[in-house]
Amino acid sequence: MKILAIIPARMGSSRFPGKPMAEIHGKPMIGHVYERVSQSKMLEDVAVATCDKEIFDYIRSIGGTAVMTSDKHDRASDRCAEALLTLEAERNCRYDIMVMVQGDEPMTHPEMIAEALKPMFEDASIQVVNLLGKIRDNDEFEDRNCIKVVCDLAGNALYFSREPIPTRSKTADIPMGKQVCIIPFRRDFLIEYTDMTPTPLEIAESIDMMRVLENNIKVKMTPTQYETYAVDTPEDLSKVALLLKPLND
Repeated sequence: MKILAIIPARMGSSRFPGKPMAEIHGKPMIGHVYERVSQSKMLEDVAVATCDKEIFDYIRSIGGTAVMTSDKHDRASDRCAEALLTLEAERNCRYDIMVMVQGDEPMTHPEMIAEALKPMFEDASIQVVNLLGKIRDNDEFEDRNCIKVVCDLAGNALYFSREPIPTRSKTADIPMGKQVCIIPFRRDFLIEYTDMTPTPLEIAESIDMMRVLENNIKVKMTPTQYETYAVDTPEDLSKVALLLKPLND
């Protein structure tokens, strides 16, 4: 199968403007993500999808592939779909799976790509997968930038929220999970996703996957063995800088 990873990134984040180019150990964050994703042996191609020339020029300067997209997208998945179609047209090819890796996940390990793809290889009916991480403390559980998820007994997402779920009164007995934004889509389903009208809970939560759930389509969650933190604020950047280690350590 032809598998492409696309890393959506834009400078206009409301929570941390300019964060893709914020430096960690002397390198822009988007550079860390691109280089780590590129080390995955599961991928045929890796590209960054952006509406900002600064990001586009930087990725090209390190020998990477970048695609300019519209600046009208509210969802990263829609930006990735545009980039996918552009690359397919330019290269006269068709990919089978597109793996979205958010540009604010600098702790991504290449093996996380394999973890996320495994359910799709095992079950052809699965259209989209999310990695599932552990929430390790109450501060992360209460943080609105951390996307919480609750699952059914088969490991499919029931709901994603920026609010603390499940109920605080029972969390001592129930594992708390978070979305890790490494998300494989089957190619045709991604195009179908972009044709869906944005849904009420997607808009309320500002979470792409709610559009999938509200259209009665399953999102398979699969645990990751790797500990990772997304960068949503300057404080997160400082935290990740302390935790980020070279992959060969």
